[in-house]
Order: sequence, then structure tokens, then C-alpha cells
Amino acid sequence: MEETVVNVGGANAAPTPGSAGVQTQVPGAPTTVSAVAGATGDIGAGNFVERDIDKDLFQFKSDDTPLMQLMLRAKKVKVNSPEVDHYMIDEPRSSVTTTNAVTESANQQFVLPLQSNDANIPRPYGTLLVRGVDGYAEDGVTKTPGKDLMLFVVGHEAATGNPIVRAVNGPKANTSDEYCKTPAIPAGTTLIILSNALYETQKEVDPDLIVPQPTTVYLQKRGMNQIVSDYYEAQRKRIPFGKAVIAEAAITNFKVRGNRTLYAGRKGKMNVQTPKAGVQKVYFSEGVRYQVKKELQHTGKWTIEEIIALAKMVFTGEDVPKSVACLAGKNFLENIQCIDYSKHPEIQITTAINPVGWKVTNLHTVFGDFELKHDPTLDRLKWSNSAFMVAYDRLVHYQYSAEHSSSERMEGEEATRESMLVWDALALKGSCHVWINGEGTVEHTGAVHYHLWDSEAAPESPADGCVYYLLNDCPGINANALAGQIWQFKNDAWSEYSGDVMAA
Repeated sequence: MEETVVNVGGANAAPTPGSAGVQTQVPGAPTTVSAVAGATGDIGAGNFVERDIDKDLFQFKSDDTPLMQLMLRAKKVKVNSPEVDHYMIDEPRSSVTTTNAVTESANQQFVLPLQSNDANIPRPYGTLLVRGVDGYAEDGVTKTPGKDLMLFVVGHEAATGNPIVRAVNGPKANTSDEYCKTPAIPAGTTLIILSNALYETQKEVDPDLIVPQPTTVYLQKRGMNQIVSDYYEAQRKRIPFGKAVIAEAAITNFKVRGNRTLYAGRKGKMNVQTPKAGVQKVYFSEGVRYQVKKELQHTGKWTIEEIIALAKMVFTGEDVPKSVACLAGKNFLENIQCIDYSKHPEIQITTAINPVGWKVTNLHTVFGDFELKHDPTLDRLKWSNSAFMVAYDRLVHYQYSAEHSSSERMEGEEATRESMLVWDALALKGSCHVWINGEGTVEHTGAVHYHLWDSEAAPESPADGCVYYLLNDCPGINANALAGQIWQFKNDAWSEYSGDVMAA
């Protein structure tokens, strides 16, 4: 399908971050793309094909390769290139933050100082709730503690692009005045984006353009060969190894190695000189370990409070999954099993069959359920203390060539070659997936790093950008840093974290 772009004069608007920090939101811009290329894994409807599961391969040695099971079950997107643009659409931002203080004055409207990336998010006729700043009663004199100030967006300043606003329930010079004065708003104040408010005959408002942002995914070609000589097959063996037994061992090896690649493969490509076909490219897929955007650092034993905090992190905020499978190493599972749950009897552990068909240990919390399953691959990768929290409805299985097999006589040999080839990649959608790093190893630089913090003192030497979930009140970080909140150390300062997991 060809791509048709309708250009209307002027420069293209730059996308702004959504709730997870992805540059996908273009407030106030019309959607002008009438057709989207479908051959490269784009968001065209033709790519969202029905699931087509190779049931034999899906069931074979399934307990040893659960991540590959999820890939085979995921939504398939057939593509025409081993290099695919994988798109992510972020949720719209729900809040913005002031960069400087607004001084109280007699002006009826004022410029709201925001970060340059946030300036275009509030649109004309939109409303903003100013958290922590008290509004006023209708007389404009009486403060209303606990009832926040609200602002009305009337335009944007030409020089900075920042929104121009009026106070809806602000202070007034005289009780009979129609418009409010400019109220005082501190720097760092959070503004919640509410609905727009239109005048009586208005029917046109600024449209919103959502621009999907691509990352390049490489599809890796994997293969398995099995060669059995005629002489070997004809012998009466002490132990009757037949073709079926050999094939079973070969497929097992193929799947478990593939499962390790799905976790830990590193993205790349290179040219190789082939014996018969000249120079060709070899592609290497990126493992999910390095695709995740949230990494929780945790070593040692787990507590019930930490499990509740983990559930709150996964099932609240932006990009909330419907269900989550926890593919875990053996030591991680042992730690979870040995937790004292007596203080929280509402947390229930049961055995269930999940939608994938696995028998899982279901850990129920008020925020959501974790489906715990042991993945031996993590043990083989020396990640026994770690786990992968994966939303299995947020996976994409890109296929350049579907799995196929062949059998042929080898030229010049008395033997038969049986082969199986597949050319594909697994990609994560959204930012809800979490890698729990329990090995105490170096953190993955492409993710936001979370820590569970239970001390009243601030961390001694936090790394820039690290995020801390507070299990207790922490006055060492900030007088307002309370248990259950998330705070980030960035640019030598602490601030409450809003969940921009992909922001630079």
C-alpha cells in the first residue's frame, strides 16, 4: 500500500512526550496521513492479523521455553524485510509542571511557564487544575482551602509557545469584577489537564494528532539441521535410537537456544562471505531483557510489603496491562514462596490455568494478579534471582519467513538432511513490562531503574535518573516524601516521579 501524505503549508509540528515519555503526541495538529505502509510492521489495519499458532511446536517442550510459547501465541505481523519499524503509541499526558514561579499581579491573564516539550500540550479552551494552590470563592476574596485553583487556556505566547491562561476561581480586585487577577503559583507546581470548555455556539476545537514512533527491530534467521546416514538408520542398535528420538533431541535444542536468544540476544547486523552466494547479511535480534523500559533493582529476600509495592507499580500509572505473567528464575520463586503472608491474609496464592494454557501459581493482590511460572532459561542464563514481568497481550511476533521444514537427500552422500528454518523477532509493546534484576549486576542503561526504599534517610549516592519507591516516609529525601510515593533523583535534585519511563 502506498503512503499518501497531505501537506498543508507550514512546518510539521514536533511530537511531544506522552505519559510514558514517548514522542507520540501532537496536540492541536490534524491527522493528514491517509494511508500507512503495511509492509514494514506499521500500524495499518492489514497488519493486525489473527493469531495463527503452530500447535505442534507450541506444545513441544513447552515448560522449558515459556517465553517462546508466548511469542508463538502473540499477534503475528508478516513483513517483507528483516529490518522492521516497530511502533509504539503512548498514552496522552495527564499533567504538566511549571518551571518558574508565577507572581501575583493585577493582570487578568498571564503566561504559564512550562518546559519547551510541554508548552503545546495545553490547548486553547482547555482547563488546568493547579494542584496544591487554593482557589477562591465567587467573591474572589475568600480562599477555599482544599479546593484547587483552575485555569482556562486562551492562547499561546508567540515567543515561547507557552500557554496564556486566566484564573477561573482566582482572586479579584473587586467582588463585582468579571475576571480574576493573576494568582501566585510556585515553581514545580503540577497542573492536571482537564477537559476543554466551549462557548455556546462553538463546535470546532484543535484536533489531536497521534504520531507513532518507530524503533528498528532486526529479525534473526534461526535454523536446525539433522543429518542421519543410511548406514546408521539401517543398523540394529543396542538402544533403538530412531529418527523420531533424534528429531526430538534436535528440536529441544533448537527451542531452548531460541528461548535464550529471545531473552538475551543483542541487536546487530554484519556482512559475511558465504561459500556459494557471495556476501550476505546476518541479523541479530534484541532480547526482551534489553527491550524493557522499567528495571527494578532488588537483591536478597522479598517482603510482603515489597510484593504489594511491585503490584502497585505494575497495575497503576500509565500503560496498565490486563494480566501479567511473571517468568521467574528458581531462586526468585523460592524467595516469593518463603514470604510470611500472615500479616496480609487478603493476598491469596492459588493454582490456576491461565489463558495461555499454563498451570500457574496465581498471586492475588488488590491491584492485580501475578501469574508465577518458573522459566528454566533464566537459570541457564545465570539469572536465577531475576524475573520478567510480561503482559502477554502486549507482544508482537514479527515474521519475515514462517517456520517451515524440509527433507532432502544430500548430494554425493548416503544420508538425508532434515531442516527447520524460521526468520522472526519478538518485540514488546508499551512500557508495562518490568525486568526484576536480582543479580546485583550492572543496570541496563536503556531503562529507568527502580529501587524499593525502606529507610527514613535518603540514599547516600544515588545515580542520576534513578527512581525510588518509598516503603516508609522518607524525610531525608523531602519533607513531603511519604510511603507509597515514587521519587526520582535527577540533576542533583529530588522530585516526585510522574512515570515518564522513556524520557531522556
